[in-house]
Amino acid sequence: MICAVYKSLRREDTYLYVEKRDNFETVPAPLMEMFGAPKFVMLLPIEKIKQLAIADIQKVKSELADKGFYLQLPPPKENLLEKHRLDLGLTDKFDGEAPFKRDH
Repeated sequence: MICAVYKSLRREDTYLYVEKRDNFETVPAPLMEMFGAPKFVMLLPIEKIKQLAIADIQKVKSELADKGFYLQLPPPKENLLEKHRLDLGLTDKFDGEAPFKRDH
């Protein structure tokens, strides 16, 4: 099976895989509205691919077969402040407030 891959011009690092090039009939209208005008990236011989950079190849194949499309979203961005606090052994969540008040 060959699928077509499109990138979103509205959402960074968001890709849509469909079974046939320029055929978005299986993609729900609200998703297409959120995705925006799709920009063609490539045709992908999905059956011959062993792995993809970000997406799980088995999930891509499964969703293409079941739904007719697969939406690849970017991985969540790491919260560096929270990671630093955990590295320091501070287990409470940072709520954006200063840990102490200064009286000036």
